[in-house]
Amino acid sequence: MNRIIIAIGLAFGISGCIQVRAPEKPIEINLNVNIRQEVVVSLRDDVKKLDQQFPGVF
Repeated sequence: MNRIIIAIGLAFGISGCIQVRAPEKPIEINLNVNIRQEVVVSLRDDVKKLDQQFPGVF
């Protein structure tokens, strides 16, 4: 039992020190989102409605 306690003590003594620090530069999160598809679908729906209201214009 004493050998296990000594082994655990040595393992903690030998292990490296862990440091947690904030980064020097700010963290940048890039949130570029492509919403083109939604806009195109919305425009298509609007054009279909206008074509039904005013046939032959488009």
